[in-house]
Amino acid sequence: MRKLVTTLVAALGIALVPGVAAGSAPAGASGLGWNATWAASPHAPTDSLGPGWGTAGFDNHTVRQVVRISDGGAAVRIRLSNAYGTSPLVVTGATVAQAAQGAAVRPNTVRHVAFRGHRSVTVPVGGDVVGDLAPLPVAALGKVTVTLYLAGKTGPATGHTFASATSWRASGDHRADVAADAFTETSQSWYYLNAVEVVDLDPRREVVVAFGDSITDGAASTVDADNRYPDELAERLGGRRGVVNAGIGGNRVLNDSSCFGEKATTRFERDALAQPDVRTVILLEGINDIGFSQFPIDCTTPNPEVTAAELIAGYRELIGKAHAKGVRIVGGTLLPFKGAGYYTEAGEAVRDEVNAWIRTSGEFDAVVDFDRAMADPADPDALRPAYDSGDRLHPNDAGYRAMAEAVDLSEL
Repeated sequence: MRKLVTTLVAALGIALVPGVAAGSAPAGASGLGWNATWAASPHAPTDSLGPGWGTAGFDNHTVRQVVRISDGGAAVRIRLSNAYGTSPLVVTGATVAQAAQGAAVRPNTVRHVAFRGHRSVTVPVGGDVVGDLAPLPVAALGKVTVTLYLAGKTGPATGHTFASATSWRASGDHRADVAADAFTETSQSWYYLNAVEVVDLDPRREVVVAFGDSITDGAASTVDADNRYPDELAERLGGRRGVVNAGIGGNRVLNDSSCFGEKATTRFERDALAQPDVRTVILLEGINDIGFSQFPIDCTTPNPEVTAAELIAGYRELIGKAHAKGVRIVGGTLLPFKGAGYYTEAGEAVRDEVNAWIRTSGEFDAVVDFDRAMADPADPDALRPAYDSGDRLHPNDAGYRAMAEAVDLSEL
């Protein structure tokens, strides 16, 4: 494998420096490029959903985050986002490694990440950075640990609140630690890390982006089990293609939220279409647009009543953006939600009208009928009990598996 990495590095026209990852290379150099294998859509931190590390940020902390990738490769690079920061973000150093148990990593796999040849980097307010090539072989459907050392005060941390995964924190610099001993604090959010990419040996565009709200994000799935529907879809594909998750819990098609990110029509290009090698987007979003009109809290304002025609107009905007980039877009019908906290008969009528349009309009390149796959045969407006996490809105692990099985792989 080391010989393969050396060959790749030579082909990309860059050099390996002892103790530092290889320098950056443009996608497409010598016929090689980068393939998205994991992602988390960034949004602003909030304490409205419970205390976390995001609003206060970090100060002389090491943050260790473990992600399950979809396809593998001979080398990786990472992307960090300061999209919602209030000051420049100084990353003193970062490492990548093959994950072991919990916060531990496999011995002899720690690689220091460079940014244009330097171990430290400053990410501007509203910006992001991409690391240089790190010669770390990673297996499809394997776990990668990314560790950031933040020596100074960061201010509010751009991140992803509903990770359904454990992140760890330690005081001081522990970026190169193999053992987990120093990492005594935990969180179920991701911070700054918004993508992992692998060297791409195939010029074909094959990445699938699952784009949506909490149901795509994996809310109510088992923490650290990687049972979100995009994870299950990656498993169905056998790790042969990249599948990345661009869901944000609470997100909407038509309205921004201080807690749940910018609306889909604003973030679609950044979170979906900008993914390296994207071929297909699966869109599943709109139930919060319908339901939040009945749920007037700070996180949901503005919360106007949304009509089916307005949602369809939003879908058409997303379809147009995808097609303008040569990307296929698959429409997912909205899941049943009878009995959920924000269910109303009027909202159900909007969902029915939207789903009928998704199925019959022909404007999407294909359709995945999540509604029919997940509905209770005895009451099609409600989730099948075997698939219900308990809140009548979000699937459980079995439900997310059923969603992945509903996708026609030939349409991707």
